[in-house]
Amino acid sequence: MSYFPDSPGQNLHAFAFSHGRAEHSRMSQKPVVIWLTGISASGKSTIADALDVALHKQGRMTAIIDGDSVRGGLCRDLGFTDGDRDENIRRVAEVARLMLDAGLVVIVALISPSSASRHCARSIIGNECFVEVHVDAPLETAEQRDPKGLYKKARAGLIKNFTGIDARYDVPVFPEVHLNTQALSVERSVETILDWLTHNDANS
Repeated sequence: MSYFPDSPGQNLHAFAFSHGRAEHSRMSQKPVVIWLTGISASGKSTIADALDVALHKQGRMTAIIDGDSVRGGLCRDLGFTDGDRDENIRRVAEVARLMLDAGLVVIVALISPSSASRHCARSIIGNECFVEVHVDAPLETAEQRDPKGLYKKARAGLIKNFTGIDARYDVPVFPEVHLNTQALSVERSVETILDWLTHNDANS
């Protein structure tokens, strides 16, 4: 016997909790999701880590969602087909939204290769709280860095559906922030994101 309804969402009704996102925002900080997207070895996790440190120095409460960590837990049942990648991003976006509602600044470091999946994430989180950051590095540069040896394995055919080799990456057209990591240091990349946040906090 199944204990699940035929339509999983038909009997679900979100409870209207007293302290929602707006109340948390008024009490402490403006919650936002900073979504770092880029090919493997472009610098996403390194920038996310440095950004987290910088935000803490400003007294902001943060959380980091990193692609490898998610793949080892929340999304360990997923592969790397287009459908599984989309589901991976949807789950991360749902978790990020919960953290956002708790008043946190959420830093997501995820390849998120398709523009459609990033649009889905934006729609889940809300356009007003979604900051797309394109961590941009040429494929050649990423392959030279290759700290995990993944490109070498992909070139040898040991990894299939690897972004940039035999799976596409849709370059963001209008990201809120564009970081050319060939030209910008990690420190300057973090400053660029902080400058954007400061400017938009002042205008909100």
